[in-house]
Amino acid sequence: MKKFLKMLLPVLLTLPFTGEAQNRIEITARLVESDKTLFIQQDIYFKNNSNDTLTQLYFNDWAHSFSSKQSKLGRRFAENYDRRFHLADDYARGASKINTIIGERFSNLSFKRLEDAEDVLEINLLEPLLPGQTTRVKLNYNIRIPDAKFTGYGALDNGDFNLKYWFIAPAVYDGEWHYYSNKNLDDLYMAPTDFSIDFSFKKNYRFINELEQTSATVNEESSFKTVHLEGSSRNNTTIYLRQISEFQITETDDLTVVTNITDDKVIAEREALIIDKISHFLVEELGEYPFKQLVISNIDYAENPVYGLNQLPDFLSPFPEDFKYELKILKTAIDNFVDRTLFVNPRDDRWIADGLKMYTMMKYMDHFYPNLKVVGTLNRYWIARQFHLADLEFNEQYNLLYMHMARMNLDQPLTTPSDSLIKFNKNIANAYKAASGINYLSEYLSDAIIEESLDEFYLENKLKLTSSKTFEAILRSKTDKDLDWFFEDFVNSRKIIDYKFNEVKSEGDSIKIEIKNKTESQMPIPVYGMNKDKIISKTWVDGFEKEKNINIAGDSIDRVVINAEGFVPEYNRRNNYKKVNPFLGVNKPFQFKLLQDLEDPSKNQVFFMPVFEYNFYDGLKLGAKMYNKTLLSKAFNYRIEPQYGFKSDKLTGSAGFTYTQNVNEGNLYAIRYGISGSLSSYAPDALYKSYSPFITFGFRTSDFRSDKRQFLTVSNINVYRDESDVITNDDPNYSVFNVRYTNSNPGVINALTYNTDFQLAQKFSKFSVTAKYRKVFLNNRQFDLRLFGGIFLYNDTRSQGDYFSFALDRPTDYLFRYNYYGRSESSGIFSQQLVLAEGGFKSKLDTPFGNEWLTTINTSTTIWNFIHGYADIGLVKNQGDPARFLYDSGIRTVLVEDYFELFFPVYSSNGWEIGQPNYDQKIRFIVTLDLRTMLSLFTRKWY
Repeated sequence: MKKFLKMLLPVLLTLPFTGEAQNRIEITARLVESDKTLFIQQDIYFKNNSNDTLTQLYFNDWAHSFSSKQSKLGRRFAENYDRRFHLADDYARGASKINTIIGERFSNLSFKRLEDAEDVLEINLLEPLLPGQTTRVKLNYNIRIPDAKFTGYGALDNGDFNLKYWFIAPAVYDGEWHYYSNKNLDDLYMAPTDFSIDFSFKKNYRFINELEQTSATVNEESSFKTVHLEGSSRNNTTIYLRQISEFQITETDDLTVVTNITDDKVIAEREALIIDKISHFLVEELGEYPFKQLVISNIDYAENPVYGLNQLPDFLSPFPEDFKYELKILKTAIDNFVDRTLFVNPRDDRWIADGLKMYTMMKYMDHFYPNLKVVGTLNRYWIARQFHLADLEFNEQYNLLYMHMARMNLDQPLTTPSDSLIKFNKNIANAYKAASGINYLSEYLSDAIIEESLDEFYLENKLKLTSSKTFEAILRSKTDKDLDWFFEDFVNSRKIIDYKFNEVKSEGDSIKIEIKNKTESQMPIPVYGMNKDKIISKTWVDGFEKEKNINIAGDSIDRVVINAEGFVPEYNRRNNYKKVNPFLGVNKPFQFKLLQDLEDPSKNQVFFMPVFEYNFYDGLKLGAKMYNKTLLSKAFNYRIEPQYGFKSDKLTGSAGFTYTQNVNEGNLYAIRYGISGSLSSYAPDALYKSYSPFITFGFRTSDFRSDKRQFLTVSNINVYRDESDVITNDDPNYSVFNVRYTNSNPGVINALTYNTDFQLAQKFSKFSVTAKYRKVFLNNRQFDLRLFGGIFLYNDTRSQGDYFSFALDRPTDYLFRYNYYGRSESSGIFSQQLVLAEGGFKSKLDTPFGNEWLTTINTSTTIWNFIHGYADIGLVKNQGDPARFLYDSGIRTVLVEDYFELFFPVYSSNGWEIGQPNYDQKIRFIVTLDLRTMLSLFTRKWY
């Protein structure tokens, strides 16, 4: 009997899939680095753990997501304004090639790639797979490894390799199939899987991987090295191959940490101490790590860094190098620790994992750095301490960054699938909101309940398929309080929290308070009784509709505050303060500060900052701006900006007042009301004054990731101009009623924008349509097309010149919409500034205006790299003259598209322009110096 058991034991050990309710993958892979190709033979033992009978199996072949510019991964890059993938050659992108797929009894299995997911395989089984049964699928395939420049993973320029999602992985089935395409979100969903891998590569490489390496052999004849790897209950097999390895191994009492996250300014001994400190904390908080080593790489950190002031350049950073290194290791170690052990669906149900990660990080900071401020060492300086930002605790920044998106009306529910999240929400805001929500619960229920619930959820579900519903059930079992508000409103909706005081008055020895709920959500809120900055009492008020009355003890209380400590992620805390006996009805003191600051809800803030601008007539304009805009958006904003022009010796400036009403439901997402005005020179010794009340309606689609927007603006522009010796002012003062509709769908591959413009004035009325289309083809050639058509409905200004006429190449800008540096110049460098509006021509022709109608077509296409050729054609109609056909063409150099461009005319209705006199004065340019406009180039992919 003993002899029989000894013979049976090796067999049982080689068949763990028969006794364990999980899958097993056996891989033999060989890397040919010269061809950047993997040759793979793979056996997948798939166990049906459901109650259903399966006739098809689905597998994630994410290496194939790089195969096409039209794949979901390719489209994702384009959505993020990243052209690198679209512009890359085929060999740089990579793909997989399936040679054979064989089932039981060595029978070929039919398979196909899904039409809507080319990186997902559907394999038809020859026999139904019953519940509890296991089937084996043998695959033979090749992987052409993509260039690492797209995602950080793939073939590096120096010959090294970072390999992730390099093998075909079975999708999860739990009553329904969970498969989806790779979208560079680091969210492959795998069930706990046992791995056995033989991986061969040139022996000069160093091999780094988390699985346990049990053996390594070298074939001296072929110079190939083969390592054998084993791992149980895994969902990751990222491989790093290095010719000269930068990875370092740190042995701690709890686990082995392998990392290439280093800092030259931190000594090696200090790095080791930091890693030991963090690993010990994680094991204390989350329990023993079930594997021997934890690999964390600089790519892992780059995908999910700690966003904040710690990312500033060294010469600006408020934190020492040791601390910045510690943050990097901490964030990456927590991410990988949780991702390797907590198997939730990372695309559809990631909020609980994100919340656990960020909450653990917040606990680390509270434990080791309880007094750390977000400005770090800058708090030592008097000037830094004058800003409210300097009062912000390090952990409070997470709530702040979530609220940034809520104030912009771009927040999304925590249950939103990660591929539907705006990049800022996916990378930053939603994880921070999840952690803020857990912290909110901790304050409302108790620290003990939250700690116990998280521990139970994590420890009991480690290395198992689980979901946030399991955490919800555990938490509900530990309290009698109703938590529907948290899971239905906070987690599963965009509902915001916003309470205010209606009335506060003393009644004997108590204070009677009426609180108003300004939203539809009914979430609990704390009310504080305070004496100056000292908390006297704290009362939790459960959620309610509309208004609610409460009474608190009034002893020693001079004011009451809602959410004084700020742990409730409330939309607007500026209305949370009320004095019991306010002087002249003022509940908060005014605060005047130089430069913009973080919002301080306990103050009425007014900011000042110096400003400077330039135009040809005023010269350098210096002034000061008084405003109330803080780092967080707010509904009402004002700006008063007086300036002095040194050249004109005149007082100029501008002012604006706006109120934005955010709408949370439906396609109408914002209504903005406002009035703006400006005073500036428009010609030598001639000022213009304008003011314009307006209302704008903003519309968007239900897909928040879509950049498609529609705007309808109704305004009335009133202009008053001084008389000028340079400009004929027969009608210097005028008022124009304007209705403008814009439909914009920008992008780096396909972009389409069109607008209509209706103007009504006393002496004229006109209507115009503009459409712009841009396409980047698969051969990387770009084509631009712009159409303009405008017609006067009536025009009584013809006898007074062309000030209100349609312009072929340089609009007069009588509505003062464009940022001309010398708007009245007819010669010199400033007259060569090009604004692509109305006719859009680049050459100056002998019929520059149309006082009846104008229609033009502007085109441009790539010649080589940033050099494009352009051509414009148009018809111009003036009263009493036949319509004239005009054209021009030339070379367009695109330095930064739409922001910095040069246009060199070649041939037009004027003839060959290159050979004509003063050619340098014919060159046109687009230059954008507005910092806010330029900043949009860098922020557009985040929002």
